[in-house]
Amino acid sequence: MSTLTKRSRRSEAPAERCCNAEEKTEEEQDTDSKSLRLTLMEEILLLGLKDKEGYTSFWNDSISSGLRSCILVELALRGRVQLEPQSSRKRKLLDRKVLVKSSAPTGDVLLDEALKHIKSTEPPENVACWIELLTGETWNPLKLHFQMRNVRERLAKSLVEKGILTTEKQTFLLFDMTAHPLTDSSEKQRLVQRLQDSLLERWTNDWRRMSRRMLALILLAHAADVLENTLSSLSDERYDTACLRSRTLLEADPELESAKVTTPAEEVIWAVLAAFNRS
Repeated sequence: MSTLTKRSRRSEAPAERCCNAEEKTEEEQDTDSKSLRLTLMEEILLLGLKDKEGYTSFWNDSISSGLRSCILVELALRGRVQLEPQSSRKRKLLDRKVLVKSSAPTGDVLLDEALKHIKSTEPPENVACWIELLTGETWNPLKLHFQMRNVRERLAKSLVEKGILTTEKQTFLLFDMTAHPLTDSSEKQRLVQRLQDSLLERWTNDWRRMSRRMLALILLAHAADVLENTLSSLSDERYDTACLRSRTLLEADPELESAKVTTPAEEVIWAVLAAFNRS
């Protein structure tokens, strides 16, 4: 797991804004809205992909578990899963199991596959266990069937269908690899700008006043080790400010913050951060 670090000073011009000033910022939604174009999984993969090369960094060993975390959070935001209710004897976030709130299909193949796994598991597992199971990081051979395979490739194909990526072969010294370079950079630019703005111009200094999807996006980008690259286009001063503000979220105590939640989805978001802090 990487952390945001203060980069060395260098002379550079502030990155130009990719969105027209007159263009209204899209309001993130927490429901199954047709206007919600990308899932959290697609957004995190898009942030992690190299624009021209079309693949994620070979040194990023966090993106696989980060994408599985996105699946859990997306299911929670769509009202499909939640943590079991808190009992009179207060339990830690990672001691509470993930329960199915609604088994109605989401229309997304990956989400429905994960939902089926969660529904069929008895006894239920907690968030940290589900991240490991969906990633395939388990020593129990009886639970290997929970692993969700080829998640990156399946997400990339979805982004190809949406006209954001294209497919081509990349030739390396000893092997060929399927890559998915950007064909339409505007979607990624809007995503990066929205995330940067949430830590700069639209910073609220209180996560409870943020969109739940944006709070999740920031925490999940950190979990998948793609947050620092997302901020790298900023000037030094703005970069330092964005990093400082993101750290107030990333270094928060999930147990304390979960006591302030107003929705079940927010509990799952903080449980995911607790799982990564533990690893």
